[in-house]
Amino acid sequence: MTEENKNTYDASSITVLEGLQAVRERPGMYIGDTHSAGLHQLVFEVVDNCIDEALAGHCSLITVTLNKDGAVTVEDNGRGIPIGIHEKESKKQGREVTALEVVMTILHAGGKFDKSTYKVSGGLHGVGVSCVNALSNLLHVEVHKSGKAYSMDFSKGKPLHALKHNGSTTKQGTIVHFIPDNTIFSTTHYDYDILLKRLRELAFLNRGIRIIYRDERDTSHPEESLFYEGGLISFVSYLNENKVPLFKKPIYIHGVRNGVDGPIDVELALQWNDTYSENLHSYVNNISTRQGGSHVSGFSTALTRVLNQYIKSNNMLKSDKISVSGDDMREGLTAVISVKVPNPQFEGQTKQRLGNSDVGSVVQVICGEELSVFLNENPAVAKLIIEKSIIAAQAREAAKKARELTIRKSALDSLRLPGKLTDCQEKDPSLCEVFIVEGDSAGGSARMGRDRRFQAVLPIKGKILNVEKARLEKILQNTEVGAMISAFGCGIGKDNFSLEKLRYHRIIIMTDADVDGSHIRTLLLTFFYRHMPALVENNYIYIAQSPLYRVTRKKVSQYIHSEREMDDYLLKLGMSDLKIKAVGATEVLGEDRVQYLLKSILDIEFMIGSIERKGIPFREFLQARDSEGRFPRYQVMIGDEAQFVFSDAEFSQLKEENERVQRLAHEETISSIPVDEQTESMKHFIYRSLPFLELYEKEQMDKIRLSLSDFNFSFNDYMIANGKLFDIINEHGEETAIFTLKEAIDFLRVNGRKGIEIQRYKGLGEMNADQLWETTMDPEQRTLIRVTLPDAVAADHMFTMLMGEDVPPRRAFIEKHALSVKNLDI
Repeated sequence: MTEENKNTYDASSITVLEGLQAVRERPGMYIGDTHSAGLHQLVFEVVDNCIDEALAGHCSLITVTLNKDGAVTVEDNGRGIPIGIHEKESKKQGREVTALEVVMTILHAGGKFDKSTYKVSGGLHGVGVSCVNALSNLLHVEVHKSGKAYSMDFSKGKPLHALKHNGSTTKQGTIVHFIPDNTIFSTTHYDYDILLKRLRELAFLNRGIRIIYRDERDTSHPEESLFYEGGLISFVSYLNENKVPLFKKPIYIHGVRNGVDGPIDVELALQWNDTYSENLHSYVNNISTRQGGSHVSGFSTALTRVLNQYIKSNNMLKSDKISVSGDDMREGLTAVISVKVPNPQFEGQTKQRLGNSDVGSVVQVICGEELSVFLNENPAVAKLIIEKSIIAAQAREAAKKARELTIRKSALDSLRLPGKLTDCQEKDPSLCEVFIVEGDSAGGSARMGRDRRFQAVLPIKGKILNVEKARLEKILQNTEVGAMISAFGCGIGKDNFSLEKLRYHRIIIMTDADVDGSHIRTLLLTFFYRHMPALVENNYIYIAQSPLYRVTRKKVSQYIHSEREMDDYLLKLGMSDLKIKAVGATEVLGEDRVQYLLKSILDIEFMIGSIERKGIPFREFLQARDSEGRFPRYQVMIGDEAQFVFSDAEFSQLKEENERVQRLAHEETISSIPVDEQTESMKHFIYRSLPFLELYEKEQMDKIRLSLSDFNFSFNDYMIANGKLFDIINEHGEETAIFTLKEAIDFLRVNGRKGIEIQRYKGLGEMNADQLWETTMDPEQRTLIRVTLPDAVAADHMFTMLMGEDVPPRRAFIEKHALSVKNLDI
C-alpha cells in the first residue's frame, strides 16, 4: 500500500456505530465520565425514571439496594414499563420487538417526548436507562403489570432472550437489576454516602414519596427509610439543623402559573438564621442547578422588591445614608427553590443552569405575591428579617471601608515587608504555587528550600480568625487574612472577587503534623469555603503531606508519613537479618511466605483494634464463643441489655422481631386515640433501627482464617499459647522459640528498632531547608491532597457543626466518633 492510499479519506472512512455501541465507545458523552461520578450516575438514571413515574402520580415507593456482588437493584411500584409490541420498530427490524426492548436498547426512546405521558421529567434526552444497559455486564429487568410478571435479560446493551412471561403476580411496577461493566469503569464500588445524599435530596423534593435504601454489602449501614411529609420545609429545617433560626417554621410558598410550554409548578421554602452566609439550593425537575438560572434570578428579584417595599411602607429605615441591597437581605438565608417545568432549556448537558426566561417571570410573580401576603400577616417575623438585613447593610458599609483599607495597606506591606510574602519569578498563574506555612521558622525553611522560579511562600502567625462566627468587617481586620487577600490578588466578597486575577493556581496549605496544625488547616479551609468558594470549586486548594518521622540506620535515611508506614518499615528492618523456621520443618520460610504470614498477623491486629475501640476487650471476645466455636458477629442492645449475636440469620431474625414489636406498639397507640383526632402523619409508622455494633466483617474474618490455615495456625494462636509455633533464627544462628503470633510480631518490632535513630517532626520548622524541599515541596517527590467539593449540603453541615456557635451538635459528633479516632495527640 502506498503512503497516498494509506491516508485516503473517503466514504469507507466513515464509521457508523449501531445501537448502543456509541455509548460503549464514548461513555463520557452520556454519563460524564467512567470514574466514580459516572458509576453513580447509572443509579441516578434508573431512579430518575421511578421519580418521573411518581411525578406523574403513579408511584409512591422506590427501593434501592446495593447487593453484595456489586450489583444494584432499583424497584418501584409504578405502572411498569409497557411490554406490548412496538409496531414501528418491529417493522424496521423485521421481527417482533417489545416496547420494553425499545426502551432498553434504543437511544432517545422513552415516554419523555410525549407530553401527555409525563408532564415534567428530569431525564429529557431519552438516553438514561438505555445507557445503563449499554454500560452493564448484565441487566435484568422485571415488569409487574396487570397481574402478570415479565422479565428480560441484557448484556452490554444487547438482549439475551425474548420477553419471558413468568406467570401471575400481585405486585405492580418495575425492577431493574444491573452489574456495571468493569471493563469500562475504573471503579465499580458504589459509595454509600454519595447515593444516600442524592436519594435524601429526591425524598425532600418529592413530598409523599418513600425511598427505601439498603446496603447489603455493609451491615453497619442501617436501612434508610427516606420519607419527608414536609417536603421542602423539612429540607430547609435539615439544612438549618446546626444553626439558630430567626423564627420557628420556614416560610413555604407554592403556586402554579402557565408558561410558554405549559404549567410551571413553583415550590419554595425559606428561613433566616443567625449566620452571615447565604445557603441557597435550586432544582429544576429534581435536577440540581448549582449555577442557578432564571428561576433563581426571579426569586432574588422578588425577594429584594418585596422586602424593600415592606421597609418603605413601614418606614423601618431610619437613616438615609444606608441602603439595603439584595445581598444584605439574603444574609443568613437558607432557601430551597424547586420548579417543575414542562420543557426546561438547560445551558449545557451538565444541566447546571436554567435558561427559560418565562420560568424567571413565573417565579417572580408567585414569590412576590405570596411573600407580600406572608410578611403582612406575620409582622413579628417580618421585623426580624428586616432588622437582620439592616444590620447586614451597616456591616457591609463598614466592611467596604475595611476592605479598601486592607487592600491599600497590604499592597504597601507586600512591597515594604519582604518577610511576609516571598513571591516567585514566574508570572503565569497556572504555573505558580503559593505555600501558606505555619510560623516564621517554617516560613524561613520554606523560603530557603523552595524553587524560586514558581514557588511563593506566605507565612502566617498563629491561628487566623474563625470566620464561621464573624462578619466580613471583622474578618478583614485580621492581619493574616489581609495578607492572604493581598497575596492572592483575586479580592474577596461577591462584588470584589475575580477568579481571573488569582495569582497562583495552586494554593498549598502546609501546616505541622499535630493538633494545632490540623486546627489551623481547618480554619483556613473554613475561610476559603465561606469567602472564596470559587477557589475550592475550581480545585485550586491543596494540602501538603509532611513526614512524621525520619528513620536512620547505617547512614541510610527514610522519611515516614504515617504510623502504619512506620510500623511496616520497622517490621521490614526487623526481618532483614532474621529467618523463620516452622516446627518440624528442615528449611526456613521463603521471603514471600514470611510477608504473607506478617500480613495475616497485622490483619488480626487491625481487627483487634477495631473490636476494642467498640468497648469489647479482645480476651472477652475470645471467651464469648458459642458451643459451635463461633465468635460473636454483632453486639445488640435489647432494652438496656447488651447481647452477642453469632450469625447474620440470627441478626435478621432479631431485627424482624424488633420491627414487629414496634409495629404492634404503634398500632396500640393509634387505636387508643379517637378517630377524629388521628392525623395522616400520626398513622405513619416510623421504624427505629435496632441499636447494634458490627464487631467485624465476615469476609475479613474468613480471609484471616484462610491465610492462617496455610501455616496450620488458628485465630486463637494470636494470644493463647498452645505449644511452639516456630523458631526465629538470627544472623549468628541463635534460635528463639515463639509460642504466639503476638509474641512473634513484638519480637520483630523490637529487633527493627535496634541500631536505628528516629527523629519525630512535630513542626516543619524543625526541618532543614533541603529536607523540607525533598519531602514536602519538590513536585517530583511530594504528596499533595487536592481539596474538592463533591457535596455542598454535607460541606455546609460539617463546617457549621465543627466551627459554628452551637455546641451540642459538635458534642454529639465527638461522642459518636470517639471510638474510631486515630492518632490522638494529647
